[in-house]
Amino acid sequence: MIIVTGSVVARPETIDELVALSLEHVRRSRLEPGCRSHAVHRDLENPLRLVFVEEWEDRAALAVHFAVPASRAFVKAARALADGPPAMSVFDATPTAIQPA
Repeated sequence: MIIVTGSVVARPETIDELVALSLEHVRRSRLEPGCRSHAVHRDLENPLRLVFVEEWEDRAALAVHFAVPASRAFVKAARALADGPPAMSVFDATPTAIQPA
């Protein structure tokens, strides 16, 4: 499984547009093959910062996601609305079962 985290800080005058674009992006991404989950959250300490958390079946599914024209268009639009460069990290993850205490 692949976990992706990312964030972008909007300018005050662009936050509403960035939120709308982000919601559209995550809703579309959830329909892609290999997407287990895809969400956007607003940082409670900095309401101009949006945080993305994604879970993908594998790196191949993530590569396809990155190649989708709408995904590339979202990144380009988000960069134009941002107050600085976005951040992103990709992790290989192995789920573990948690035993109740």
